[in-house]
Parts: sequence; C-alpha cells; structure tokens
Amino acid sequence: MAPPSSFLWSRRVFLTLLTGFVLIPVYVMVSSSLKPLADVTGEFRWLPSGLTIRPYIDIWSTVPLAKYFVNSLIVSVAATVCSVVVAVFAAYAVSRYTFRGKRVFTVTVLSTQMFPGILFLLPLFLLYVNIGNATGIALFGSRGGLILTYLTFSLPFSIWMLIGYFDSVPRDLDEAALVDGCGPLGALFRVVVPAAIPGIVAVAVYAFMTAWGEVLFASVMTNDTTRTLAVGLQGYSTLNDVYWNQIMAASLVVSVPVVAGFLLLQRYLVAGLTAGAVK
Repeated sequence: MAPPSSFLWSRRVFLTLLTGFVLIPVYVMVSSSLKPLADVTGEFRWLPSGLTIRPYIDIWSTVPLAKYFVNSLIVSVAATVCSVVVAVFAAYAVSRYTFRGKRVFTVTVLSTQMFPGILFLLPLFLLYVNIGNATGIALFGSRGGLILTYLTFSLPFSIWMLIGYFDSVPRDLDEAALVDGCGPLGALFRVVVPAAIPGIVAVAVYAFMTAWGEVLFASVMTNDTTRTLAVGLQGYSTLNDVYWNQIMAASLVVSVPVVAGFLLLQRYLVAGLTAGAVK
C-alpha cells in the first residue's frame, strides 16, 4: 500500500530543510576560505565578488600547520592502533571466557563513560607531572602522554562495543578452528577477527575521530613542539587580527582525512555499529 501524498510531501520538505541546514554552513566555510580577508570581515555576501586560493597557501606559513598535522596524525594513529589491539584482546576474553570478576570488569568499563572528560584533566595533569619528576619519563608535553590520555576515554567504549560484536559471532566458528588445530590465539586471528572486521573498523574510526578533533586535553597536555591541529588552529587569531579566511581554509584541510576515511569505511562503520549495538 502506497503512503499518502501528504506524507510524501512532508518527507520531501523535511529532507530539503535538513539538507539546507547541513550544507549552508559548509557553503559559508568554502566561500569564506576563497575570499580575501577584507571581504570576509566586511558585509557578508552569498556570492563572492572575487575568488582566490591565497588563503590555502598562507595557512602553512601563518602557523606551522604542517608540524601540527604530523603531531595529530601520529597521536591519532597511535591511539587508534592501541585502542583496537587492546580492545580486541579484552573483548574476546570477556566474550568467550568465564572468569572471576568478569561482571565487575564490564560494569567498570561501562561506568567510565558516565563521567565527563574534564573530570580527569587535573588528576592526569598532576599524575604526569609527578611521574616525570620521579622517573624522568616526560609524559606531560609529549606525544606519548597525549596518546595515553586518549586511551583513557576511547578504550572503554571500544572494549564495550567489541564485546557486543564478538557475542554476535557464533561460537561454533571458534570450536571449528580449535578442532582444526588452532589455539585460542589462532582462533581469534584466523576466524573471529575476520568475521568481526565491521566492528573493528567502527571502533577504529571512533578512536581516530575522537583523537583527531579533541581540544580540551590537547590544549593542556601539549606544548609548542607537540601541539595538535585542534589547538593549533587558534594561532590564526592574533592580538591584532583574526584571519577568518585562513581559519576556514585550515578547517577544511584538516577535515579531509576524517571525511575521506569516513566515506571509504562507511559501509563497515554502519554494519559495525548496528551489529555491536544488539547482543
């Protein structure tokens, strides 16, 4: 039975408004990034009077954007790899084995998502400083310290999500692998992990996006050498002026890795989130 015409028109109107709500800010960013600074700071015009790619050239010299890009890439990739590796082992153990404290562990992992990130900022800062003073290991102001920081809030979610996904993988696959001569690790890497690729990809995308765009911890835990993109964009605002066209251009440039990765892995991401949400 076909839906009524009123429903079809209502859906079209709603989708049109939603599309405009999403695309208009993107258009403003793109058009502003192609305008001279005087046009951006002046009266707003929907159609630019003149276009220039100069902001995309100047963004690399106004602030050391390339260095910030490398820092963000290293930190985000390392945090993603560590989250995925640790979460795979932890989720597999919880999903396939029974051990003392299993319920306490899963509840503790889930409960960490109840607290806001700012609650851990001061304790982590003091912890890193005291560790550095006692052992000489520089966690504060280093990439390694920032990676550990991101693991504190990406790893619990990754473990919990993969537990749900591994539970959806039939245990008969593990038993068949064990019968064929594989050990527990062999069954994990040869059978379970290939079957759980969508869930693992979803966890990896989540961990990468969280680390790539994080501002609060990066603004406190980094210095001029280890500063990331999310914090480095503040450099386009000086005491004398704000380079709005360069801010828009830099924002679009730093969004490319996340957007490209999301589009390439969208199929796995949707499948992983859907399967991991239902046990």
